[in-house]
Amino acid sequence: MSLLIERPHTQRIVTRGLRLHQKAPTLDAIRLPVEEHLLRAPAPHEVVVEIAAAAVNPSDIKAATGLMPYAVFPRTPGRDYAGRIVAGPQALIGQLVFGSSGDLGIRLDGSHASHMIVEADAVVPVPAAVDANEAAGIGVPFVTAWEGLHRAGLPRAGETVLVLGVNGKVGQAAAQIATWRGARVIGVVRNDEAYAGHASRPIDIVSAKSGDVPAKIRSLTDGKGADIVFNTVGDPFYEIAQKSLAVGGRAIFISAVDRFVTFDLLAFYKSRHTYVGVDTIALDSVETGAILKNLLPGFAEGSLKPFPIVESAIYSFEEAIDAYRTVIGSSRDRIVLVPR
Repeated sequence: MSLLIERPHTQRIVTRGLRLHQKAPTLDAIRLPVEEHLLRAPAPHEVVVEIAAAAVNPSDIKAATGLMPYAVFPRTPGRDYAGRIVAGPQALIGQLVFGSSGDLGIRLDGSHASHMIVEADAVVPVPAAVDANEAAGIGVPFVTAWEGLHRAGLPRAGETVLVLGVNGKVGQAAAQIATWRGARVIGVVRNDEAYAGHASRPIDIVSAKSGDVPAKIRSLTDGKGADIVFNTVGDPFYEIAQKSLAVGGRAIFISAVDRFVTFDLLAFYKSRHTYVGVDTIALDSVETGAILKNLLPGFAEGSLKPFPIVESAIYSFEEAIDAYRTVIGSSRDRIVLVPR
């Protein structure tokens, strides 16, 4: 419940949430005390969202451990959220909304709290068939997938999209968007496993353990290769990405384990390839909201679906450090915090 404190001509809201006071050298050193403080009054272009659920992303842990030098301290973490507007322009009061940002939880106070301030233009109505927990989990994976595919040239019917790491959350989002757009998707997985997510059409799966993945991709595409390669894994699959691209193909990169790779410049320009790098931390709340609004028709018609949120993946603020450890571990569940 919101706690409102009266002030002349305004109401001040007490928010309760996680607080990062300093950079932690390791995951085990992260401290996430639950604290209360008064929110500042929102500006005329802002709203206060009473948070119903907020996802935990790997970037939240990276920002807590100093891997993002632009992260500020102290701050409230959290990039993704869903909740109800409780203050702001009268026409918006009561709306159930969701959103994400590269600023929230890193350069600004974020969503791992009971209340949060964000620009009114940044919030997006929660689709009718989606609940708050599911909406909270849409943000970073779907924004990353759309930003990469959009900047590479959205896939069209007749094109083939190769998703490396297709069973990760960004990989699943990319597969959903690509099949929604009418493209064929081939997914590469580390082990012998089926595709774990939703898609609008069947997805071909190739195991990285099966050997000579580029040859298998070319066999599946009548020798052409993939029009788009979405590499969610980074340098471990860099060579697969480069060798699987069709002439004139586009490759998308979103992460790196080792930042340096051997780059075949001759093959790059002779094959007329385009490489796209994606960093959603560079997108503010309004830019991110615009991307999510582009995805609303897909969610409305059922071509796009949020990640299911299982009961064991829902944590209270007091359990936040366990949630963080789960995200950085081997779990494939989408993890959310709720202000119980």
